[in-house]
Amino acid sequence: MSPLPVSVVTGFLGSGKTTLLSRLLRDPALARTAVIVNEFGEVGLDHLLLEASDEEVVLLEGGCLCCKVRGDLVRTAGELLARRARGAAAFDRIVVETTGLADPAPILQALMTDREIAHALRLESVIATVDCAAGDATLDAHPASVKQVALADRLILTKTDLADLAASGLAERVRRINPSAPQLIALHGAVDASLLFNGSPHDRPVYSSETHTNDGVTTFCLRRSAPLHAVTLSLFLQVLAEHCGAKLLRLKGLVDVLESPGRPALIHGVQHVFHPPAWLEAWPDDDRSTRIVVISQGLDAGWLQDLLEVLDEEVKACSIS
Repeated sequence: MSPLPVSVVTGFLGSGKTTLLSRLLRDPALARTAVIVNEFGEVGLDHLLLEASDEEVVLLEGGCLCCKVRGDLVRTAGELLARRARGAAAFDRIVVETTGLADPAPILQALMTDREIAHALRLESVIATVDCAAGDATLDAHPASVKQVALADRLILTKTDLADLAASGLAERVRRINPSAPQLIALHGAVDASLLFNGSPHDRPVYSSETHTNDGVTTFCLRRSAPLHAVTLSLFLQVLAEHCGAKLLRLKGLVDVLESPGRPALIHGVQHVFHPPAWLEAWPDDDRSTRIVVISQGLDAGWLQDLLEVLDEEVKACSIS
């Protein structure tokens, strides 16, 4: 059975996560969705969610299931999957709404690595809401909000009716933090669900050669025209996990692997945790070069590029000898 797509909706307190989800779940395309609301005692999803205890699953309008979690997120996801396996629940996607104060990295790591659920799930997207009325002040005062923006695959700008987006410069500031994530404007929570879900994982990163630094977050792209040995890729990810985890916010990219011509490896990691590479059947565009987007706090692009080259030279030398 194919792994279920899971998306994480993050964003600081009051940035519009709940409003966004309540509108999205009215879309028939998301009717078979299980929602996990990971909040501290709040009633989420506006009027759609009834009061629920830790153990209850609530049926929402439109056929979606909702769990409200004040305890273990992984346990709750496992229980939902068990319900589905025995035919007690029907859903094709899981969406996790985080608390506004949460660093999303541990949540992503848990979903990617927990032995009880990781095999059944695949991370589809991280969606972050940004409050255009209070965004600058929030980014200034709360490091967690910067990390939420940095880790996102999609950025949803909310409350644009309350702020002059062009004059504030917020959109450009957010773009400097995370240039690889498209920015979408939500009008009273309304965003086209097709722009947030059902996308191919390789169409998300913007492989710009420029280095962007803002709010302590640096984003850059490692590139290589020649194929890498498969062992090089494994060693490179191992070094990152063991020595760069605290500084590496997120990594995603396409890798041309020598032993698999024409089938690029899709790689994805959060801090010290990496998904096993997924192999695409073909390149998504005409560019056949390796492209790895790195979002970090304190890593040097030149050092990582050199590391990649040195490792491949060593692997090549060993294979010849």
